[in-house]
Formats: sequence, C-alpha cells, structure tokens
Amino acid sequence: MRKRDGLLKLLGLCLLAGVLVAGVLFPVVGAAGLVSNRASETVDSMSAELASVPPPLVTRITDAGGNQIATLYKQYRIPTAPEQISEAMKWALVSVEDKRFYEHRGVDWKGTLRAAVSTSGGSTQGASTLTQQYVKNYLINVVYRDDKVGQEKAQEVSIARKLKEARIAIQLETKMSKDQILAGYLNVVEFSRKIYGVGAAAQTYFGVDAKDLNAGQSALLAGLVNNPTIFDPWTHPEKATERRNLVLDRMVENRKLAPADAQRIKGEPLGVVPNGPQKPAANCVGAGPENGFFCQYVEDYLTGKGGMTKDDLYTGGYTIKTTMDQKANHEAKMSAEAQVKKNQKNVANTLSLVRPGKDRHEVVALAANRDYGTDASQGQTTYALPAGIWNTGGAGSSYKIFTAAAAMQQGVAGIYSNIDVPSFYTSNVFTGGGQRCPVVAQGTRAYCLGNSEGANYASSMSLQSALATSPNTGFVILEEKAGMGPVVEMASKLGMRETMAANLGGGPVKPDSKQFGENQSQTQFFGPKDKSPGQGSFTLGVSALSGLELANVAATILSGGKWCPPTPIGQITDRDGKPKQINEASCEQVVDEGLANTLAVGMSKDDQPGGTSAAAASAAGWNRPLIGKTGTTQNNGSATFVGGTPQLAGAAMVFRPEGGSGGLCDGAGNVTTCGDGNMFGGKAPARTFYGAMSKILEGQPALPLPPSDPRFERAGRR
Repeated sequence: MRKRDGLLKLLGLCLLAGVLVAGVLFPVVGAAGLVSNRASETVDSMSAELASVPPPLVTRITDAGGNQIATLYKQYRIPTAPEQISEAMKWALVSVEDKRFYEHRGVDWKGTLRAAVSTSGGSTQGASTLTQQYVKNYLINVVYRDDKVGQEKAQEVSIARKLKEARIAIQLETKMSKDQILAGYLNVVEFSRKIYGVGAAAQTYFGVDAKDLNAGQSALLAGLVNNPTIFDPWTHPEKATERRNLVLDRMVENRKLAPADAQRIKGEPLGVVPNGPQKPAANCVGAGPENGFFCQYVEDYLTGKGGMTKDDLYTGGYTIKTTMDQKANHEAKMSAEAQVKKNQKNVANTLSLVRPGKDRHEVVALAANRDYGTDASQGQTTYALPAGIWNTGGAGSSYKIFTAAAAMQQGVAGIYSNIDVPSFYTSNVFTGGGQRCPVVAQGTRAYCLGNSEGANYASSMSLQSALATSPNTGFVILEEKAGMGPVVEMASKLGMRETMAANLGGGPVKPDSKQFGENQSQTQFFGPKDKSPGQGSFTLGVSALSGLELANVAATILSGGKWCPPTPIGQITDRDGKPKQINEASCEQVVDEGLANTLAVGMSKDDQPGGTSAAAASAAGWNRPLIGKTGTTQNNGSATFVGGTPQLAGAAMVFRPEGGSGGLCDGAGNVTTCGDGNMFGGKAPARTFYGAMSKILEGQPALPLPPSDPRFERAGRR
C-alpha cells in the first residue's frame, strides 16, 4: 500500500512538473486550446491588478499653514524605500522566510513541488518564496482588501493558486530587483492591528525609523509576518519572544548574526512601546476636540460636493491643505465655551467663520462649545454641529435679511424707506396662523402675529432701523409686498442652499412620508405652490438650518452679492505630489452688487445704541464697521447672530442639538435648558461672535463697509 502511494506521489510530481514548465514557458512557446488561453488571461489579469492598484496610504490633513491636524486611513502605512530599511531587518526576514531569496528567480521549485503534492494529499505546507508571498500579500492587503471572496481565493489551498502565484512571481523577478521586491514585501505585509509595512511598524512598535531597526527589533518584526495575531507582543508576549528567538537562531544559521550577539539579545526584553502600538487616530477624532469639526467638514465636503469616494479619501495618500486658521479656530472655540459649558446637556453653541471674496469663500473656523470626540459622557460629539443642519430650533429673526433683500430687489422698499410696524398684524395673504387668527378658508387660518413682548416700537421706521431693532410685524408686511416666492428664493441665492433643499426638520426630503414637514423641501413648504399664498412664518426663521451656510450669507453680502461655495480646501496633492482637482461649484453673482452693498449698509446699525447686539458689542470693546442681525425663535428655544466685516464673516448659534421643546436660559457663563427662556440673539450668540472676532481681527485695519447704491436706498428708485 505504501509502495502504491509512493508511485502515485511520484506520478503526481511528474505531472505537476510538466504543468509548471508549460505554465512558465507559456509566453515563449504559446498554447493550444481554450483552457491554456483562459489560464494565461487569468494570470495576466492578476498581473495587471498588481501593477494598477497602489497600496493604501495615509491621507494627511493640514491647516492653512501646512501644520498637520489629522490623518485618515484604512491601513496605517509609511512608504519606505529599500535604502530606508536597515540591513538587519532585511536579513532577519530573509533568514526566517526565504534563505535562498537571493539565489532563486522567484520560485523555489523543489519546495513548491513538495508543497503542491503535500497539498493534494491534504497537507498545507508552504514553501513560498518571498516573491510569491509578496504576490499573495499584495492581493490580500491591496487588491482585495475589501473583498473577502477575493482574499479567500488569494489564500486558497490549491495547485491552481500556486501555479498562478508562481508565474506572477517569475514575471516580477524580470521587472524588479531583489531589493525592490524585498522592500515591496516589507511595505505591504501586515504587522498586526492594521499596521502595514515596516515603516509604520518601526514607528508604532519601537518609535524609530525603519533604517534604525536593530537585530532584536528586526527579529521581532520578521517573526510577526508569519501570524501577526498569535505573535502580537502586547497580547502574547511569551509567544512573541519565542518567535523572535527563533528568528535570531535562523539569522545565526544564515551567518548574518554572531551566536554571541543572538544569545545576548535573547536575554533582553522585547522593547516595544508600552500599552500597545503608538499610531495616530484613523479618522477626524485624531484632529482633537478643537479641530475635529473642521476636519469632519473637510471629509463631508470632499465625499459630497467634491466628488471623491470615502475609500479614495482614506487610502489615496493625499495631502490636503485646508483653509483653516488655527488661531481663529482656537479663539472661536474659546469664545463658544465662554458662553456655554462644553458638557452642558442638550445645549450647543457654535461659531462658523468664512472669509468673503469674489473668487472664493474660504472657511476659516468651525467651532463649538462641545468637544469633538466619541465620549458622550464628557459632552463630546462627532455630529457636524457648526456645519451641518443640526439647529432644528431655527434661526429666528436672522431670516429677516432675506425679506429685506427681496423687498429691495422688488423695489418695494429701500434701506431708508419707512415701513409700517403695527403692534399686532393679521395677514389674509399668508396661511398657517394659530387659534387666535381668523379662519380664511375651510381648515385654514390667516397668519397673525405681534412683536416681541415688552418691545416699544414706533408705528413706522426705516428698514435700516428695523433690521437693527427687529420688529416682527414690519417684515411680515414686507413679505406680502415683495411676494413669498422672491423672499424664499432669496434665502437660497444668498447661501442657504443645502438648508432650503432639506426638509423642515433638516433631514433629507422623504416624498412618501406622512410626518409633518418631511415630504417636501423647505423651499416647497414655505414658498407659494398651487396658487397658495405660502407660509408667512418664514421671515421669523422657524425651520432647521446650517450655521455655516448662515455665515456664508454674510460672506455673500460682503462680497458684493457674489455667492461662492464655503470651501475648506486650499490645495490637494496626491501620493506623487501632483495636484488633484475636485468638483467645486462656480461662484455666482446672485444679486446686484449695488443691492448687496446697500443691504450691508442697512445691516450696519445692529452694534449701535438701540441695536439688538449693542450690549454684546460694547462688552467686547467692538469698534469696527460691521453688518449684523440677531435672531430668536418662539419661546426663546434657539438664537443666532450673523454678521461680519470685510475681512471675515460668521454666524453664532445657540440651540438644542438633541431637539426637544422649551426655552433656553442665559446665565452667568452658561446657557441651560428651561421652561420659560430668556435667550435672545443679542445675548450668548452675539457675545460669542464679538468675543472671538475682536481677538481674531486684532492688529488688522478697521475696514469700512462699501458705500450704498442710491437705487436701493428708497422704494421705487430702480
């Protein structure tokens, strides 16, 4: 029986040898038949994948000055050239994995034949050369990194897989030097815990560069590649030590290490850094509590408007130089925290800052009182509070900007025109009023409202004064005169684009939803449709919004009516240092420059005596020309301040990020949730804005606002 088994194995060896020779010589002698053609196509396809799919690299995100703030990656890898790897590391790997590496041409025929026959009998002996292992690891860790089926095929125990692997290995040996193959393997292989390549392993395990790895460190790393999980030095130090010592013995056998040195190293500790590998965070958490919100916006911007995939962003090895000013971001964070404690339950205070311009609107800072992070017990969050549509309470009267702009565009009012300001007003044009409003049709009530309780307004005032003092009734009357369509459209034009495309609660439109406000966009909800008059509450800012988009509204006004997307991107270079272009919307002249300049003058009195933010401005020692508008929602549940100078525009918001009803109470250095609130836009939001801006602009000239255009100063002049 044993004799028969031996004959069968010998026959198998002969047949396999013939197959291998035919496979290797295929490019020279050709092939007959469909089977041979398909085999060749499969190998060529795999070779093409090896050549065309680059290894995943780490993407670096920096501030505007080039200082790194975060890394994004799926595999932590530091590319390392052959000359950047110590000789000890190279010989440790060769000694334990493929001692004839510098002698063969990609395949160890004797070992491969032995392994293949053993495989056919149920064993799983290896005998792969480093070149073959390079092929296999490249397929597993690079080509099929997100494809479990592909990874299984690259590791399957079969003669067919060995043949393909062998042929590709031989092809590689004709195109790459031994040092290149060895370095290629050392750049691709995993060293446990998503640490790939010797460059990353040297840094995370020992805190050194790959060129400085000594014999003991090299032996530990070379031993790991056989099974990174079992030989992990932090979880299995005893097994890691045994494996390291085995590699040292192999180095002695291969005459690459003196026996005395090997014996000495065996008595030394592993020497790895304590408490696990030292590698940076793989996402925006690594940007820290202060810069994380900006990093998150960069990611959201690039994978949304920018047209990149998340996989490309996290594996492409890009260097992304952002527009973030770290000083401005820090001051914004400190000012937000000064008004609302970072761990205050269900109260967020955000500040978004944008640089005006006619070619670009660069985002300078995105900050919140809360820290960016994953520890909710410490008040941390990874929700994009400053940039996303997270303020579901609304902006309040800051939306009166859009009513004023539309009225000026329609010629029904100018900034010096007097508008009516009754103490109470009922509009039969607009719908959606409460129980105290009269019924104008079956199931429909008129829209009626009064001014803020306790306010003592004159019966009429200029639009400029109205923007500074914010009477409700005057702006609802302006909505009637300008038309609801132009008013709602103006919000999108000036910058509230994603906000107006979202549903009433800030989420995506759900056409089939039965929930109130979910099945249409805000533009559809507030604007006139099917001959309806529209929702007059729009000017009072009752719907969800993005603070960054509100800041960009101020930037558009201060840019002469030129809207540009609020971009966080300065420059992107790829792994080869070449510039990468992304999709970015073009700037648009959305309103007449004269209208924008005149609107800026109309909004220039908010910090002056009688203006709604005058107290906050005075407390900050503010003495610069600016545009500004406060906002407060019903029951004081949220509040905003939007404003800016020719150098910098911004918006601050205080709101409930987890939703809920009730008011917000502004106290000494903190805002809390409460029943009957006392929050106003001129309080915490305005103090946040002025507190940050006064420090950010310190030392810069106090630039004047542009002059008004007579065409938009009074009604009917156009």
